[in-house]
Amino acid sequence: MRLVRAIWKLLVGVKDALVLLLMLIFFGGIYAALSAGSPPVRDGVLALTLNGSLVEQASKPSASALLSGQGERVRQYQLRDLTAALDAARTDDRVKAVALDLDGFLGGGGAAIGELGAALSRVKASGKPVVAYATGYTDGSYQLAAHASEIWLNPFGTVAVRGPGGKNLYYKGLLDKLGVTANVYRVGTYKSAVEPFIRNDMSPEAKAAGQALGGVLLQNWRDDIVKARPAAKIDAYLKDEVGAVKAAGGDLALAAKNSGLLDQVADRRAYEIHLAKLGGEDDKAAGGYKSIRLDSYLKDKVDRSPRGPIGVVTIAGEIVDGKAPLGTAGGDSIAAAIRKGLRGDDMKALVVRIDSPGGSVLASERIRQALLSVKEKKIPIVVSMGSVAASGGYWVSTPASYVFAEPSTITGSIGVFGILPSFQGTLAKLGVGADGIKTTPLSGEPDLLGGPSPEAGALIQAGINSVYGKFLGIVAAARHKSPAEIDKIAQGRVWDGGTAHQLGLVDGFGGMDAAIAKAAALANLGDERGVRYLDRPTSLSEGLMAAIAGSDSDEAGTTDAFASLSPTPASDVSRALAEVQQIMAGPSIQVRCLECGPSAGVTVKGDVPHGVLATIAKWLWAS
Repeated sequence: MRLVRAIWKLLVGVKDALVLLLMLIFFGGIYAALSAGSPPVRDGVLALTLNGSLVEQASKPSASALLSGQGERVRQYQLRDLTAALDAARTDDRVKAVALDLDGFLGGGGAAIGELGAALSRVKASGKPVVAYATGYTDGSYQLAAHASEIWLNPFGTVAVRGPGGKNLYYKGLLDKLGVTANVYRVGTYKSAVEPFIRNDMSPEAKAAGQALGGVLLQNWRDDIVKARPAAKIDAYLKDEVGAVKAAGGDLALAAKNSGLLDQVADRRAYEIHLAKLGGEDDKAAGGYKSIRLDSYLKDKVDRSPRGPIGVVTIAGEIVDGKAPLGTAGGDSIAAAIRKGLRGDDMKALVVRIDSPGGSVLASERIRQALLSVKEKKIPIVVSMGSVAASGGYWVSTPASYVFAEPSTITGSIGVFGILPSFQGTLAKLGVGADGIKTTPLSGEPDLLGGPSPEAGALIQAGINSVYGKFLGIVAAARHKSPAEIDKIAQGRVWDGGTAHQLGLVDGFGGMDAAIAKAAALANLGDERGVRYLDRPTSLSEGLMAAIAGSDSDEAGTTDAFASLSPTPASDVSRALAEVQQIMAGPSIQVRCLECGPSAGVTVKGDVPHGVLATIAKWLWAS
């Protein structure tokens, strides 16, 4: 019988192995078929149809999100891919023009949009037409369009510039009604990430700092428009958009054209006929013109896995403990990628691209220590700040020999905070008691049912103070100043890149090209500019999910102007609640910038998150 059992186990093992092998072959075949589905590149117009958001590092869709059918994942376009495609198109005879379709563009960070705009200007300078089209332009989409040779607008469309600003939600009144106490611990006059939990409005200090930052960002936006499109009477339009519309007889599109913001007011069919004249007619193709799909062009012209001597590591999204997928800055994941880059002797310099509002203190320090190990090997480090490099995002920049930022970069926010919700008021409202014993002053602390004791609160605040002191010391050593000097410009204050340069928090202005050139110079590489990306490699399952998610058409969706210009109330509430959940569910001590906006991540259309009550309920269950 033992022999029979052994034979049976062997047969079962062989069967399981064959099933696994067949499944791998099956899914590998699907992945290969989807990956190879792009048409070949022929002469025509490069179709830059941006139906999604512009990001530094695109996140990968999860199988659960795609298979559940609960929402449509918003597509993400990686900045370095778009700039590489545009730079290749300048000298590629097959590319006759670039069609910049912005009807589905959902925006991006200010610095990222500026870099993409500069790449569009380089194509325009090469003599090739760049033609932009949209039903409605707003801040980000118009900034990109301004770099085009021609700007087209649908007759039913408009250019509506909102500028930086808007409102945040404040929960103090709601928490009081629910009996929830937000126990806040912080250092920094301007560390306003905690204000929604302890106030019903902005503090005067936060409002003054935010107003100053918004004014500078608007000025930077305006300067880029004027430089890219001198004919635009942008100052007069910003001052009185309503007056411009009245002068045009109530015609929104004509008002924009009369202000020099546009070249043509025409429907999409006229736009497509114009593209056919530029790139050639093709009656069988959508739109009737010869086009080159972006994904096909990237596969044909852009090396996604270069092996140059300059390493590039990207720190994008919220900084979290442990491992995390691409698009989120997992401390362990990024440290492992840096260690992998150190293997061997072929990496001669490292560029760190940062687009993060911060997050976990421990994860930020984990990344910093990994970068210090690079520095110990005498490998020069250069930081390139993207749209946001604040709080923990600034923490991880400190090992660099040189720090670049853009004038529109949001940085600083050198401060620390912690939040612990407690529910003694909620339990009292429900008629529920909480009692127990203590053997030491810290038994059962922090007490989320009865509120943290004074001893626990004092220890937590001491921890906050200690982390802030370390933060000041790290920045002071990196910027060759005293901790007292850094404290004067820290206190959680958020700065624009231009002011940060004046204060000595960054060394110079420039994007990735400038950072790569500086790294090459510091490493004595001469004219060498070859890079290698230290991103975590994509697994088979991630590749399969990405191929499925990315198999949608590049055709622009039809939308009315105001639908594209105005976020839905659900999206505003979604964004606000996401901030609440990230802060309250995060680590007890955080170096995070709330003013910097939500960190990049996967957005699901139509996915309205749980409301405030559900979030409170989640805290109650978690406690």
